[in-house]
Amino acid sequence: MKQWNVGVVGATGMVGQRFVCLLEHHPWFRLKVVAASSRSAGKTYEQAVGGRWAMPGPIPEPAKGLVVQDASDVATVASQVDFIFCAVDMKKEEIRALEEAYAKAECPVVSNNSAHRFTPDVPMVIPEINGAHLEIIPAQRKRLGTKRGFVAVKSNCSLQSYVPALHPLMAEFGVTEALVCTYQAISGAGKTFDTFPEIVDNVIPYIPGEEEKSEREPLKIWGAVQGGEIAPAASPSITAQCFRVPCLDGHMAAVFVRFARKPTIPQIRERWAAFSGAPQQLRLPSAPRQFLHYFEEADRPQTKLDRNLENGMAVSIGRLRPDTQYDYKFVCLSHNTLRGAAGGAVLLAELLAARGYLD
Repeated sequence: MKQWNVGVVGATGMVGQRFVCLLEHHPWFRLKVVAASSRSAGKTYEQAVGGRWAMPGPIPEPAKGLVVQDASDVATVASQVDFIFCAVDMKKEEIRALEEAYAKAECPVVSNNSAHRFTPDVPMVIPEINGAHLEIIPAQRKRLGTKRGFVAVKSNCSLQSYVPALHPLMAEFGVTEALVCTYQAISGAGKTFDTFPEIVDNVIPYIPGEEEKSEREPLKIWGAVQGGEIAPAASPSITAQCFRVPCLDGHMAAVFVRFARKPTIPQIRERWAAFSGAPQQLRLPSAPRQFLHYFEEADRPQTKLDRNLENGMAVSIGRLRPDTQYDYKFVCLSHNTLRGAAGGAVLLAELLAARGYLD
């Protein structure tokens, strides 16, 4: 397989650090550039991260000596790489402008940010579910006036547990309504226990903007490409409540679901066990072999035990049972900075590469 030179823009933040780690031994992608704000520019990556390194292992050796470049110097960064991963911490309008500037410099952008998730011609992709939305890229290139540049994004991290669990049930059984309560780790806010002491022995029942994203973004993922835009699906109806909980990594969701054609529990579990998507069929390097794992134990999945399943790229499900108001309820879990953030973006880039969009 061809190799691509890659830049990480926003490399000093928590998700940027995840990207740097995931690229250390990647068979297709070689980390060539790290970029961040002007405050970090000119320092080595090791100096720029300093005492803020939040990953469980050490800074990868190949990255330590890379000189951090100014993320706003689009032409310089773009000239050195085949595409970038973007995980910057800026205002949304600034992120939109920066990502489009890279795209217009003919540098494709695979974004972890939320700024472009509702841009109608920007695909927001969970690779196992809606890889077909990548066909919108030619329309986006036409709007941007580019031959090669574009922006593609991954969805919000909290969706990555319950949307994959609902998706295999939709076509046959007709999911009509879902109630979702998410219990989200502090790394989703870019925090550690050292930098977020108020979360210790505490639960915070509010995450700004999270419930709106949790209710709206799935409809774009389940939407259809029509006339140069992605038209969101009209259903199912989703209501969400989101909590920040004292876990470092791992987002859990409690899901209550109602169907148009109620399946049996064995039917649901069969669909979960059989489900796979393009990443599994193409054997992409970051793809989990089994995307959805069901646990028989009454007390699983557990965040601490199961978040790293299949290198943090699988979704864990358990406690499927009838509900007194909805048809069924279950719990599910995904690793928020791997499947939900950097790992999901790397998998998206692998799908883009496999389908020729990065050539």
